[in-house]
Amino acid sequence: MSPRITERKPAWLRISRQGGEEYNRMKRLLRTASLHTVCESANCPNRGECFTSGTATFLLMGDTCTRRCTFCDIRGGRVRTLDPGEPLRVAETVRHLGLKFAVVTSVTRDDLPDGGAAHIAATIGEIRRLSPGCGVEVLIPDLRAAAPSLETVFAAAPEVLNHNLETIPRLYSAMRPQSNYQTSLSVLKQARQWVDAGRGKMTVKTGIMVGVGETQDEVAAVMRDAVAHGVEILTIGQYLQPSAEHHPVIRYVEPAEFDELAAIGRELGLAWVEAGPLVRSSYHAREQSEALGGS
Repeated sequence: MSPRITERKPAWLRISRQGGEEYNRMKRLLRTASLHTVCESANCPNRGECFTSGTATFLLMGDTCTRRCTFCDIRGGRVRTLDPGEPLRVAETVRHLGLKFAVVTSVTRDDLPDGGAAHIAATIGEIRRLSPGCGVEVLIPDLRAAAPSLETVFAAAPEVLNHNLETIPRLYSAMRPQSNYQTSLSVLKQARQWVDAGRGKMTVKTGIMVGVGETQDEVAAVMRDAVAHGVEILTIGQYLQPSAEHHPVIRYVEPAEFDELAAIGRELGLAWVEAGPLVRSSYHAREQSEALGGS
């Protein structure tokens, strides 16, 4: 691994102060509904912008994960029993906010036989029931690439099926020690096969982080793999180290390099590349879906 970075964060990574009436209203609403968001649990730098605009990425199945990825601020450890009322509460919150597009993700739950697939599908179904016409993006764990679990989610017909590759294969052992690059590619491939078989309309999406020790050639190779496995949308953002115990930042990638990566991705065949220092998986999710003909 390259030496960890010692320089201060550059100006383009400065996060605006969070707060204000709309921001606090969103936090109160989430607390009242006993809901988690990845915005808070993963300490997303964009949560101020999203909360203020009345959007959030809902985090299903608790705020504790059965895996311990070294880049992620969601804690790993002992998980709780699934809350069967959670899908309805998410849907009620989506309706209350008047959302036209909802983003839902989850912790990884290797303790469950289906990885939580039925719970994710139930949430999509409740959103559909209470907010007809609301688009849905789901960012799912790998579900061990088990076809029955994945097809449970696909059959719920999200507009966007997102599963993040997160990083280059060489860094998986350091950053995703309980995951596998080929398993994640299989998730994306099965989503594309579902669409290509005419079983439903669904945009396939993935995302990666940079600044963790990768080369541009390695990122380009991941892009080629993504295209080969049916991905249409790719997000690329700067990794920010949540704490001293997490994987170190190796370098801060300049905005111009993100532009270069986006251009490479489009040349390789990706329909949309959202790339920038503060880009995260759900950033501008509605705009991406609408641009590609979704909800």
